[in-house]
Amino acid sequence: MTSSVPSDVLGRRILCDTEYATVRYAGSVPPTTGLWLGVEWDSPLRGKHNGSHEGIQYFKCTHPTGGSFIRPNKANFGVDFLTAVKNRYGLNDEQDVECEKENALVIGKKTVELVGFDSIIEQQSQLNKLVDISVSECAVSHAGQKEEISRTCPNIRSINLSKNLLPSWEKVTDIACQVQNLESLDLSENKMKFPSASITCTLSKLRVLALNRTGVTWAEVLLCAPGWPALEELYLASNDITVLERPINVLQTLKLLDLSNNQLIDGSQLQLIAYLPRLEQLILSNTGISSIRFPDVGFGCKTKMFPLLQRLAVDDNKILQIFPDERKGAELDYRKMFGNDWITAGGNQNPDKDRPNEEFLAAHPRYQLLCLKYGAPEEGELKRQQPFVLKNQLLTLTIKCPDQPDQKPIEKKLPDSMTIQKVKGLLYRLLKISGSELKLSYESSKMEGKEIELENDLKPLQFYSIENGDSILVRW
Repeated sequence: MTSSVPSDVLGRRILCDTEYATVRYAGSVPPTTGLWLGVEWDSPLRGKHNGSHEGIQYFKCTHPTGGSFIRPNKANFGVDFLTAVKNRYGLNDEQDVECEKENALVIGKKTVELVGFDSIIEQQSQLNKLVDISVSECAVSHAGQKEEISRTCPNIRSINLSKNLLPSWEKVTDIACQVQNLESLDLSENKMKFPSASITCTLSKLRVLALNRTGVTWAEVLLCAPGWPALEELYLASNDITVLERPINVLQTLKLLDLSNNQLIDGSQLQLIAYLPRLEQLILSNTGISSIRFPDVGFGCKTKMFPLLQRLAVDDNKILQIFPDERKGAELDYRKMFGNDWITAGGNQNPDKDRPNEEFLAAHPRYQLLCLKYGAPEEGELKRQQPFVLKNQLLTLTIKCPDQPDQKPIEKKLPDSMTIQKVKGLLYRLLKISGSELKLSYESSKMEGKEIELENDLKPLQFYSIENGDSILVRW
């Protein structure tokens, strides 16, 4: 190797022209002479082969055209963190020289150039003031001299290190662990090697971490997570995450988790992260899931998992779409269900007097929008039924399973206002069915042999004119 090639060249990230790559080989490539670097490009369109030349395999690539051989003088191995900061914020050495020339003292006819002490102090003052630093796409590859960052930039709170040349999580911690008050760190688009064992560096004040497009797996996230005891937002979009594991004693402060654009093998494994005690937002856009089910409840019933979840993003997935009529029915039911709570909290049909308190709005953030969309609920809609009226509306029905001869008929009393969806939820628990879609129909005691399908989950039993003595037929 020549002196221009780092001793730890294998695995280093490089920039060649505008393309990023990882060094996989350094040495000779006969019959040519001199030193070559075998690189695997981030974009396979940039390469020519899979790491072989004239029948000899020098290195391996994940893509058959991901590799090339280049001369070392074509590779940019990057700069240290502070050099990138000075370059980005106009505090580099070239500027220092210019500043020193401006700081000249005239004695008689003779000009005496000062040493540049004032400009050095000014530079240090500027670095000392930096709080939010962005060195995105600045070819940062390492920390530099030990403790130099902590001495020079002691007030940093936020760092954007996206799309640089950081080869490993170890190089990241060499930088981050010098920043005592670091709260936000963006490492997106750094194709890094993550540790295979737990780490010791603790970023005690880190609240926001972005690892989008870094190639990280969920297992590697859990290995690094003990070093993020106060983390609230974790962005893991577009990685190699296919399988989840339950976080044990880590990520307990997490409020937002972004797993978008990772192809999860099975949506049911979401239950493994369902007990994150403070999770409020879960982003699952384009993850390939077709359904979300929880083992503690049946279909249509409220789960105890994700206890504080407020936002769930599942767009661009294979989940069955909700039709407009179904959404409208659910929104009208929701508006009516919490109408009395809305009035108690200060809601009013008169828009000028409508002032629900903050507690209600926090618990029902879309309620005001629904009132604007459909109008405020009227008094007649919100009258509570008296107990004796409810008793008169109970239907005595027989539950039958025609395709399950071993299942004996069950007699149940159900209110005629109960929706088909809630009936299904009851039947999941009653019949101990899991993992199957229920199909309901009913037989009227007045029309034997005629079966009517209960196809709309949002309609109540009374919509289908079900009466006492009728039978509900359950299939799965």
